[in-house]
Formats: sequence, structure tokens, C-alpha cells
Amino acid sequence: MLESLYNSFLVEVLPTVISIIIYLSPLVLTYILWIIFWPLWLDYIQSGFILSLKYTLLEIRLPKDIYKSPLAMEVFLNSIYNASDGNKFNRWWKGELRPEYSLELVSLGGRVKFFIRTEDRRKSNLMSALYSQFPGIEITEVEDYTKPFVFDPKVWRIWGGEFIFTKKNAYPIKTYVDYGLDKDPKEEYKVDPLVPFIEFLGSLDPEQQIWIQFVVRGHKGDDHKPGTLFGETDAWKDEAKKEINDILIRDSKTKIAGKDKDGKGQALSITEGEKEIVYALEKSISKTPFEVGIRALYIDKKDKFNPPFGSGGINAGFKHFGSEHLNGFKTNGDKWHPSMKGVPWEDPANKKRDKYGAGILDAYKRRCFFHAPWTSKFVILNSEELATVYHFPGQVAGTPTLDRVPSKKGEAPSNLPI
Repeated sequence: MLESLYNSFLVEVLPTVISIIIYLSPLVLTYILWIIFWPLWLDYIQSGFILSLKYTLLEIRLPKDIYKSPLAMEVFLNSIYNASDGNKFNRWWKGELRPEYSLELVSLGGRVKFFIRTEDRRKSNLMSALYSQFPGIEITEVEDYTKPFVFDPKVWRIWGGEFIFTKKNAYPIKTYVDYGLDKDPKEEYKVDPLVPFIEFLGSLDPEQQIWIQFVVRGHKGDDHKPGTLFGETDAWKDEAKKEINDILIRDSKTKIAGKDKDGKGQALSITEGEKEIVYALEKSISKTPFEVGIRALYIDKKDKFNPPFGSGGINAGFKHFGSEHLNGFKTNGDKWHPSMKGVPWEDPANKKRDKYGAGILDAYKRRCFFHAPWTSKFVILNSEELATVYHFPGQVAGTPTLDRVPSKKGEAPSNLPI
């Protein structure tokens, strides 16, 4: 019996299977090659596109009497939002990418400065948008402050970290609206979450440096839709809607299950905290979204390097944007410090530490987050959230080392002699 089945398999089934494999092999091979080489092709053409662009770094100096709330920064961010990366031909043949900007807050030996890096061709529009919201600022095209620094492990030490959310992407952080800054309170009544950060940056010694960058691009919402071949969806919004529905469904089930002492249905409702979460989620997805890569570096002389001061101060600064029931920031594990997972003798000569210090320095200098050679996990912040973590503070920031325009500039009198 078994011998008969085996002979039948060899004579009838096996030749058919082999024929099907041979017939489908070109398709299978094409698919395998596509999986392997398509990402390499995209990296190649996108790198070429990036190298073809010219970038400029703008330093923004603030006036002493700036009174604008972070709402002005939110309006500015909305004006530069652009999620277009051309048609499929331009994306897949020319490597065209969405516009990216790097919003930077740095301390160079205690001198606190604001920078924005942009493509040179977009410089004029960006400056116009800034001036429209902050008429008293001074914008200057400057040399890149990162270029003069060369990492020598014998002289310098670097701590570097990238920041992600503590919860799901859909949950928003604590914003300037939560701090009441949307109401433009008087300077003496403002509670600005960015001010403690700036005060910390202003406390650095002359040889210490801290660089913080927010690499941003418009969120396109073109994620693959599950269950389809080419369907697209916005996973960020889908996740937020799911969280809202889960809360409302839990509330509905609680109402049905709840009973009073007479055994009758008890009208229960969601808690105040859950109401706040639902409101925050609905509000969050109604605003302009940005994909944001957050990276920070602490640089100091080797003999003076103090991680509790540098890295601890940076982490503490990001905590002001967090909320227990919503979202907050944390470092992305030990991505740039793998040797810290083990014991000291795993890296006795500090080669790993120095290698990853040089790596994150290179990633920072390139302002590279979404593409090769340095891709990392990013977060999605709407315009209100991004304006919270990066905005120009008013007089409430009394840090003497925060670079400001010495005096307010005025127009020339109209009756001057010709």
C-alpha cells in the first residue's frame, strides 16, 4: 500500500510540483531580488538627492522685549509644513524627499543660542515666516558650529542620546496650552517649561557644550494599510482613534455591568482623567503633524566629564514636557551606549564607548535621522507640541548668557533730509 502511494507520488505528483516551481521561479526570484535591492536603490538615489542640496544654518537672536507666546511659533511651524515629496517617478528615480528642517537649541560654553538649519532654496520663505511672527528678531546666516569640533577620545568625552515617547505615539505630551501660555499672561506670571532647560544650558562651563536638535519633516500619513497590497492609511490617527474607542467601549461595558444596591443598572461614566485623555487625543490629531527626530549631545573635556550633570540635566529638561496620564520623553534605550548594558571589563579600553560617541556626533553633524547612513526611531508631534519643545521664550527667561539683540531697532524718521 505504502509502496503504491510512493510510486504514485513519484510518477504523478512530483513532476507536477517541479513544473509549478519552475514556472513560478522567475516571479519568486524577482520578488527576492526586489526585497534585497530596492532598499539599497532607494538609499543610493536619496543620498544623491541630499548631496545635491545646499544647506544653510540660521542663527536667531531674540529681542529683550519679546512677548509672543508659543502660539506664534506654532503658526510659523504650520507655515513651513510640507509633506510633498513629488510624484512616484521623482521619488523612485530621482530620490526626491520631503523638506526637512533642524531646529536646534545649543549651549557653547554657557552661551545659549537658537539655530534653524534649512535648504538654501527655502531660506527666504522660512525667514519671511519667522519675521512675520517675531518682528524684533535678528536672523543671521552663520557657519556651522559643529564643524570646528573634532572628536579626539584622548581629549574629549561625549554622551549622546535620542529621545522617544514613554507611551504610544498617539498620546500627546504636555503642551504650552496646558501651562496657560496660550492666554499670553504677563511675564511675571508665565510658567514656561522651556525656561528651566535654558537656565541649565546657561550654567555650563566655558569648555562644556550641549547640542540639542529636533530634525523635523511633515508627516505624510502614507503607512501600509493592513490586509491590502497597496492601500495606505495614517497609522498615527488610526492609533489615536483606537485608543479613544477603547476608552469609550470600556465605559459602555462598565455601565452595563454596574449595579446599585437594588440590583438596577447604575449610570456610570468615564473618569475625569479618561475624559481628559479622550479630549487630548481628539485635539492632538486635529492639528498639523510632524515627524520629529530628537537628538542631544553633551561634550566635555575627558578629565572633567560629568555624566550626572550633562546627561542628567538633559533628561531632566525633557521631563517638563511629560504627563503621567498622557505622554513624555525618555532616551531610546542604550542605543549609543551598548557597553553600559554589561560589566566594565566588556569594554576595558573604552573602544565601544568612543566608537558610539563618534557615531552619534557624525549623525548630529549630518542632521540625519530619517535616511541612511543614520536612521533612528522618531516621534510624531503636532504643531502645538513641537512649538512647546522649541520656541522663543520671553523675558521670563532671565538667563544672562541667552543671546539677545542688544536693543530694539526702529525705523528711520520720515523727515530726514535727502
